[in-house]
Amino acid sequence: MPHLTSTEIAGRIEDLYGAPLADLEAHAQDQPPGMLSALLGMLGDLSLAERSIGFHRDHLARLIHPERQIGRHEVSHLLDGSSRLAEAVAVRDVQAKSVAAVLQSLTRVPARTPSPPIPSPRLPVPPLPAQSAAHSR
Repeated sequence: MPHLTSTEIAGRIEDLYGAPLADLEAHAQDQPPGMLSALLGMLGDLSLAERSIGFHRDHLARLIHPERQIGRHEVSHLLDGSSRLAEAVAVRDVQAKSVAAVLQSLTRVPARTPSPPIPSPRLPVPPLPAQSAAHSR
């Protein structure tokens, strides 16, 4: 299964529900928990993990800047930052895989079109009274 970003997942959720993400989030707040709120929660967790990856990656880049000396004190920060980055990547991967699997299992249901009315059975026509051969006067 390919790795999907939160932006790609958001697009798939919009396609599945046929509405912009902001509208779906507003709608989900007014509803009891269901599939939409679960997908939005998973998307939120994925987005948070992606932001965490960016933060820890930038922090490590500052720590290992070529003009900066790495001493004993900085080594512990490097190890801690590396560990946190690895955790964020693991969380992102799990979230992306889970939400992609759920989305893959769902399909958009086409909008209901009103079915043509079913004709009601016709009532039998009462027989016409028999005409007599005698003429009336």
